[in-house]
Amino acid sequence: MRLTRKEATATWIVRLLVLLWSVAVVYPLVWTLFSSLKDNKQFYQNKPWALPEIPLQWSNFSYVWTEYHFGGYFLNSIIVTAASTVLALVLSAMTAYVIARFPFKGSNVLYFVYISAMMIPLILSLIPLFFLLDSMGLTNNLLGLILVYAATSLPFGIFVLTAFYKSLPKEMEEAASIDGSSHAGTFFRIMLPLSKPGLITVTIMNILVIWNEYILATVIMNDPTERIYTLPVGIAVMQGEMQYRTEWGPLFAGLMISMIPVIILYSLFQRQISSGITAGAVK
Repeated sequence: MRLTRKEATATWIVRLLVLLWSVAVVYPLVWTLFSSLKDNKQFYQNKPWALPEIPLQWSNFSYVWTEYHFGGYFLNSIIVTAASTVLALVLSAMTAYVIARFPFKGSNVLYFVYISAMMIPLILSLIPLFFLLDSMGLTNNLLGLILVYAATSLPFGIFVLTAFYKSLPKEMEEAASIDGSSHAGTFFRIMLPLSKPGLITVTIMNILVIWNEYILATVIMNDPTERIYTLPVGIAVMQGEMQYRTEWGPLFAGLMISMIPVIILYSLFQRQISSGITAGAVK
């Protein structure tokens, strides 16, 4: 089927816009990588935009990993991200299942309360949240950060998964009930596996948000003697520790260390993210 001149022009305009957007997204990543392979001399010689000179400074990565404790920060980020994502996924899946399949008086109100939480700016709750965690002894504690991240991730998970559970046929639950399965057994053995697209979408989106979160981690982890920072906070602390002389190469190397896991994760699962969100919206 041949396109008309108007349609062909519109197609090329769309392609040009997509190309420009791709360049705008990819170029900062490539520039950050090149900057992580330079030494300070190249920056001070007015070459911040030039290609890195040979030999490449791969030692910047090992330097920040050991000298600036990025190994510990990386481990903290993995622990916090994994634990809070799993906790949020389990709680949001069970809550969404009850709201979707067992409506009760006030269930719609409860659902909209969860959804409305997505529209509340996080910064409004920082002060009361800090005092609450401090009174419970959960400041400067990875457990406190995990609980906060899990709680803030619930609304999005409930929003996506409720649509999935409402779309599934009730006959499967009835058949499971006839076979003697309990509600919990039906949920974990039948309904949860069937909602795999939504679970993958919620999991990846939560990982991306939690891994890069900075404000909450800064407020809750405020004791410099403990050094239980996550990577975003660790980068800010690293820049502060440099004081009068910024080591640009190691600083960009630290940024790359924090970015690489997210880039890999999104590259591997971008189709699942798109299909999961689309399926949830359609259903």
